[in-house]
Amino acid sequence: MNNLVEKVKSLFAEGTVKLAIGFEKGNHGARPFFCRNMEDAGRLIWDEYCPNNLAVYLTKLELLGADSVALVANLPALRTILQLASENQLKQNQWIILTQDAQGEIVQFGNFEDIQIYMADYLATMSADNRLLIEKLQSMTQEDRWQYWLHEMSKCIKCYACRAACPLCYCNRCIVEVNCPQWIQAWSAPLTNMEWQINRVMHMAGRCVECGACAQACPVGIPIHLLTLSMAEVIRDEFGKQPGDTGGKGNVLATFRVEDKENFIR
Repeated sequence: MNNLVEKVKSLFAEGTVKLAIGFEKGNHGARPFFCRNMEDAGRLIWDEYCPNNLAVYLTKLELLGADSVALVANLPALRTILQLASENQLKQNQWIILTQDAQGEIVQFGNFEDIQIYMADYLATMSADNRLLIEKLQSMTQEDRWQYWLHEMSKCIKCYACRAACPLCYCNRCIVEVNCPQWIQAWSAPLTNMEWQINRVMHMAGRCVECGACAQACPVGIPIHLLTLSMAEVIRDEFGKQPGDTGGKGNVLATFRVEDKENFIR
């Protein structure tokens, strides 16, 4: 029995939780698993092939109910939890957050502050592949970059899988569902698709935890995560803001300070 299975079984045996969200083996790698009893806990797995950001379920109370829930969280999910907590979207006493450390031991966090301390050693970093892609885009002329994104956005079918996969898109009614007035056109076309993605990126400014769930969910392979990654890098450089900073007061595009630098406006 691995450490994770043993821990989750003990939580069920104690009556501490009614549901544990983790990973199980699927036909094409690991997949999210809603474990509802001690017997099924044996199906839980944890390895390097468990990339999904399970924090996407934390704001879905219609799925979870009011009982205490255990969540098995990887680093992006832990970063998301801190960001959601900073936005007052989580009730601390409803969640038992678990992770597996580098030594294979299961860590159970007592509160959001414990997660903040743990994550101090795991600041968001960009992968080498993403770094190369962003540098390639940045090396383009403004016109070539515009044409690149027009070409990519022409593939978009407006399925909004990116929105559904993002753990920080939790609005009860998204701007794309507003039709009086209609801010974003419903049909799929390069410019209207661009409007949607620009809107999404602006909403993610200073909030994106860089999990890449949006790009993973895209059925037509648009590298839309490069937009939020690039924005996150600018915000780190200009404002010193990391996603999940519970000590901050508001997000960068939702607050104003007279002393804010403006040299990023070009």
